[in-house]
Amino acid sequence: MKTVFANLLMICLSFCVILCMFSRAVPQWHVSAEDLTTSAKACVLIEAATGKILFEQNAQEKLPMASTTKIMTTLLTIESGDLDIEFPVDNQAIHVEGSSMGLQENDVVTKRALCYGMLLPSGNDAANASAVAVAGSIPEFAELMNKRAKEIGMTRTCFVTPSGLEGIGHGSSAWDMALLTRGALQNELFREICSKAQATVKFGNPPYERTLYNSNKLLRMYDGVIGVKTGFTDEAGRCLVSACERDGVTLICVTLNDRDDWNDHMKLYDYGFSQIQSTELEVPEMTQIVVGSSRNTIPLRIQDSVMIGTIGGDLSEITTEILLAPFAYAPIADGEILGELEYYYQDRKICSVPLLADGSADVTALPEQNWIEKFFTGFRNFLKSA
Repeated sequence: MKTVFANLLMICLSFCVILCMFSRAVPQWHVSAEDLTTSAKACVLIEAATGKILFEQNAQEKLPMASTTKIMTTLLTIESGDLDIEFPVDNQAIHVEGSSMGLQENDVVTKRALCYGMLLPSGNDAANASAVAVAGSIPEFAELMNKRAKEIGMTRTCFVTPSGLEGIGHGSSAWDMALLTRGALQNELFREICSKAQATVKFGNPPYERTLYNSNKLLRMYDGVIGVKTGFTDEAGRCLVSACERDGVTLICVTLNDRDDWNDHMKLYDYGFSQIQSTELEVPEMTQIVVGSSRNTIPLRIQDSVMIGTIGGDLSEITTEILLAPFAYAPIADGEILGELEYYYQDRKICSVPLLADGSADVTALPEQNWIEKFFTGFRNFLKSA
């Protein structure tokens, strides 16, 4: 009996060992770079905080990008402000082919509703209406788009339409669209809207509530996806810009002209998260000179740690810039903002965080002056005021 029991125990242990060996041999997120291919004409995968490229394929080639154009249109609309002021749509602008949020002539809308209409059902009517509301006309809005593209560093991009419907010269590269998305996701409202699978908005004549649904199926197909925008035209093919967050690290993926975009994005994220690890940025020792206190200096700190994705924890390409006044006057309260700490990857800014006083500094009364010091102090003040 003991022999049978011992044999059964050995079999169970062997089975467990085999399972462990197999699980270690095939990590959950393991994808080799050599085996990584996509159906896209162009694609890129980047770490969002730094912009570091993890995978690319013809990433600099200028191609039509269809409705992913609306990333820029929505960002500019949000930044124009007055998002909740109601106004009538431009009746001419909303007569446009393709996908729609359902605008009708004389509908009353808000810019906020139009942003949902662009990022969820990819409304071309919403894009045109936004352009006219922000800039007065579609050509003038295109000028704003191209100005902002230049500021972002999009060197292979030309915007002609706010919707992404083809115009002469309208196009971008996968890398440029990743840069645009990196900037857009830093806007909290943009990030919130593009991550919603559906939303209730109010518009019409008179306005009433209706539900809009997001065309980005990846939100429901892959854990951690937070957006961003789909696109399709006959010329551009299937285009997709997405972002995915895990363990405090965000990756951005762009595919242009990709017939298998959903699967390609999931495959690229499998690869990206197998390569990257969440790493806390180092904080240099910093002090601020203090005037008017018994303390000559006060140490500085940041409120929260800053996390980025790195390969093997390598921070060698990260640099910092400390922005401080030459000195600070007492009194200084603990936690008071005294400056900023900027992080850079190569020449690209990662973020800026406030520098806080790590402690307090009270005002120290000046010692009593004798009559001679008082005389010369008063005389100097008289000369300055004369």
